[in-house]
Order: sequence, then C-alpha cells, then structure tokens
Amino acid sequence: MIDPALVSLGAQIVLAASSDENHPPENIIDGNTATFWMSTGMFPQEFIIRFAESMKIALVTMHCYNVKTLKIEKSISDDATDFEAISEKEFEHTEGHLQTNDIPLNGTTATHLRFIVTSGYDHFVSVHRVSVE
Repeated sequence: MIDPALVSLGAQIVLAASSDENHPPENIIDGNTATFWMSTGMFPQEFIIRFAESMKIALVTMHCYNVKTLKIEKSISDDATDFEAISEKEFEHTEGHLQTNDIPLNGTTATHLRFIVTSGYDHFVSVHRVSVE
C-alpha cells in the first residue's frame, strides 16, 4: 500500500512546536525510522501534516519514543484551520526500543492531521515516522 504521509508523495509538515537542526520535523515523513524529530522538552508538543490532497484515512501508525499521551485532530480546510478532535491514546512505555502504535481513524476524511503529544515518559520525546492507510 502507498503511504500518502511521505514527503515524496507530497506530504508536508506545516507546523512543529519545536525544531532541532539535527532532528527536524521533516524526518517524521521521510519514511525512515532511523531519522526522527525531537521535542524540546516541554508539553504539549505538536506537529501538523498536510497531505497532497484530501483523503480518507483508516489507520495511522506512529513510531516514536517516550510518548505517553497523544491526541489527533483533523482538518478538512485548505489552510490548516478548524481542527476537530478524532482520537486520543495513551501509549505503553517501552524501554530501549521504539513504540509502535496503530490508531484506527475509521475512514475519516482530512487534508491535515494535527498530532499533539500532551505528556511523555521523559522530558523529551522523539517521533520517527507517521504512516497512514
């Protein structure tokens, strides 16, 4: 299945609450779990992915580290406004390896997804990859 949350297919990070030049937010959508975006240490942290076009999303998979609680919101506007909450999930702590979490979105339509990390298991979190189906 083709993953529309890849920069190579037109996805973009249009906002990130923090940025580190060695671990920029664009790493989230490069398709490589060896690269990552790292937060700056306070919560909440967030990033917004814009898709090349409006799409139906059945499932989001997030590969991350130290994320405790995540909220996902969607927007169908062209300019990343009017977000609506669609999911909230608490992740299990994994020591020494990536957390991999599937979040069903049941065919919701969106042009943008906002990911809000409301808490972490440490002061910093990393997001290695977000994929959608």
